Amino acid sequence: MADAAAADPIFQRLEDQIAWYSSKSRAAQKYFKRIKIVEIIAAAMIPFLGAFSKSIKFEPYLTPTMCGLGALITILEGILHLNQYQQNWTTYRATAEALKHEKFVYIAKAGPYAGASEPRALLAERVESLVSQENSQWTSTQQQAAKPQSTGTPG
Repeated sequence: MADAAAADPIFQRLEDQIAWYSSKSRAAQKYFKRIKIVEIIAAAMIPFLGAFSKSIKFEPYLTPTMCGLGALITILEGILHLNQYQQNWTTYRATAEALKHEKFVYIAKAGPYAGASEPRALLAERVESLVSQENSQWTSTQQQAAKPQSTGTPG
């Protein structure tokens, strides 16, 4: 069954989608965590430098350094918001896991595939439905992120 399934274009599409979503999830997680680590270190350095400002010989450089760290935090937070790394990470991971679940249920001929007259067609429909759902969520998220934030005052 595994060899026949691997040669099946529908099953190959499923495998390709699992690999794509898993890869994109890992990349988004990596970017999110790296940016957050830099943010945390920068935020921790500001009070640390402030506490030792009088005892450090490079006192004239401390204020610009602390301001630069604050600006760095703001820039990194903007990048996180703009690129939605955390949301993409979790959404892509959820889609990859749903696709894996579909794969194993199909292979086991369980669940909806147990009594299906055309299990391959059902697999294709369910895989495309999962991918379409994720694409719709992504589009909706991107549109929400692109909308200007309301200030609450009439224009």
